[in-house]
Amino acid sequence: MKKTTKNKTKKDKSKIQKTDQSWYLFDAKGQILGRLATKIAKVLMGKHKVTWQPHQDMGDNVIVTNASKILVTGRKEENKVYYRYSGYPGGLKKETLGSLRERKPENIIHHAVAGMLPKNRLGRAMIKKLYIYPGEEHPYEAQKPIKWEG
Repeated sequence: MKKTTKNKTKKDKSKIQKTDQSWYLFDAKGQILGRLATKIAKVLMGKHKVTWQPHQDMGDNVIVTNASKILVTGRKEENKVYYRYSGYPGGLKKETLGSLRERKPENIIHHAVAGMLPKNRLGRAMIKKLYIYPGEEHPYEAQKPIKWEG
């Protein structure tokens, strides 16, 4: 007998609804890294909305300014280490929080927030809506970002 296979249809990705996305502005000056990162992750996921669905990208866009002025508690400035691996033997790179702050301060917040998002394609779509700047200036004034209070 000849086996017949049914046409398998892929999931229709157009069923995922796009909601109205707002823009929020966070000022990192004088704020503690972990506490700020949880607030940002909550907005990126959309958990602050009543219509939140865990399988949909309901989150809003987030702009973070003054990333170089973020605070950490204790002795994390010298003791916290970020690791990168090139994939080659002997390719492990280590960098402390203090040296990363001098080189690329926006990576500190990006790393903290990315660790709080889902580790799948939905999380990768969410992190793309995060815009971090080391200083006061950002190019998104036309979007009329709402200052996040709370």
